[in-house]
Amino acid sequence: MTKARLYIYDTTLRDGQQTQGVQFSTSEKQTIATMLDQLGVDYIEGGWPGANPTDSAFFEAAPQTRATMTAFGMTKRAGRSAENDEVLAGVLNAGTGAVCLVGKTHDFHVETALGITLPENVENIAKSVAHLVAQGREALFDAEHFFDGYKANAAYALDCLKAALEAGARWIVLCDTNGGTLPEEIGRITSEVIAAGIPGDRLGIHTHNDTETAVAGSLAAIEAGARQVQGTLNGLGERCGNANLTTLIPTLLLKDPYASRYETGIAIDALKGLTKLSRTLDDILNRVPMRQAPYVGSSAFAHKAGLHASAILKDPSTYEHIDPSVVGNARIIPMSNQAGQSNLIRRLTEAGFTVEKGDPALARILDEIKEKESQGYSYDTAQASFELLARGAFGQLPRFFDVERYRVISERRRNAKGRVVVESEALVTVQLPGGRKLTGFFKNDHPTDLHDDGPVNALWQALRTDLGPYQASIDDISLVDFKVRITNGGTEAVTRVIIDFQDGAGQRWSTVGVSPNIVDASFEALLDSIIWKLVRDGAHPA
Repeated sequence: MTKARLYIYDTTLRDGQQTQGVQFSTSEKQTIATMLDQLGVDYIEGGWPGANPTDSAFFEAAPQTRATMTAFGMTKRAGRSAENDEVLAGVLNAGTGAVCLVGKTHDFHVETALGITLPENVENIAKSVAHLVAQGREALFDAEHFFDGYKANAAYALDCLKAALEAGARWIVLCDTNGGTLPEEIGRITSEVIAAGIPGDRLGIHTHNDTETAVAGSLAAIEAGARQVQGTLNGLGERCGNANLTTLIPTLLLKDPYASRYETGIAIDALKGLTKLSRTLDDILNRVPMRQAPYVGSSAFAHKAGLHASAILKDPSTYEHIDPSVVGNARIIPMSNQAGQSNLIRRLTEAGFTVEKGDPALARILDEIKEKESQGYSYDTAQASFELLARGAFGQLPRFFDVERYRVISERRRNAKGRVVVESEALVTVQLPGGRKLTGFFKNDHPTDLHDDGPVNALWQALRTDLGPYQASIDDISLVDFKVRITNGGTEAVTRVIIDFQDGAGQRWSTVGVSPNIVDASFEALLDSIIWKLVRDGAHPA
């Protein structure tokens, strides 16, 4: 059976930038566009040229892509010709092969928001699209508020679509702009649009996630006959976000009936880079990746209960809907006091240990985990600290160095200009097995700043300033996230700190520290991170 072609349209750089707190730089847009092209999407919507300096600069230096680079704009305004509309001219001047214009299809918005007559709006759509086609561009029409407009006045909404189609638009994109249309409605209305004369192979779908159904709504439109789907990486977008392409793409490629019926421009092998792509975007935005994200989240293939882990050992498909490696992710067996020996064996195997069920060491490790967790530790997400604990129990933990002492000072004072500043400095002294001592010192070098990065950062910088023979292994470590939890209340509260790290190769790990003193708890987690990295890199005690 011949598969129907589905086209993937990415709007991360335009609609994704509508996310609160997100503002891409030109270089960041270039990086993301290159990654999207490597993935294999068909269209990359780069932004709205002329709307802001960043978007204009991007189109002036957009990377060469196999994907069709697309500029976004709006239909011409009433009372002027398409040829003399400066906004439309700005979009065309970007020189992209395709142009996507948004236009009203809901009569309420036409009369209330635009303040023009319904026939004038239809004319604006037709003349704008025809102008694009005359300039040799591939034209796309984003039918804004289409589903709401169709439910209010189906005949008029369809007139808008037909005007764009007859003017030469390659794609008519049905937009659920408010995000309130549910999947069943999207599927039914898409079918009715096709029945009214808009061919399915000219229809696209653009959903928002205000009811947590953007992906489901997109799939419903595809099942009804739409052949282009729009979305964003990690579901970025205004309000609750857009349809999440990091979920949609693997679903379309791996799940029936979609995998059997449709083909895209994305190869199965390209999915192996999906998790890295998702996390790289979060790194660019300085956001913590969502652990529970389908397919690409760090918890997407985590199995905590002992019963689950026992079954996973026999056959991973018992509790996994796909092999995590297909999307570049990995299986995780978290350790906690709920864990059974099956969990522990699996986790130890992944850490490189060879151990049989019934080994006395297993009971010792489980007892130590339970004892540690009674003190406030949690190894559920701190996989690196768990591995160090296990290595210690097996007598396989190298002694790279001892920390003789550390000191950290934070000072709040007024500077020479009378402004309040906060500065931190730290000193760490370690001793290598041969007796050699190393001392690292860090002090905030920006006394004019109102605030520095705090005592924990000062400790981290001091610790990693000079570790002698181990320096090459730790230079590329960066802190990704820092979480603090008070496990006991009152003046004798115990603090648990979990820190996430990443190295230059994109490898991530987490460590835990516990102490009544938040700085000391943090220092314990920092130490574990360095030791784990040295073990993983195969370092030998100096």
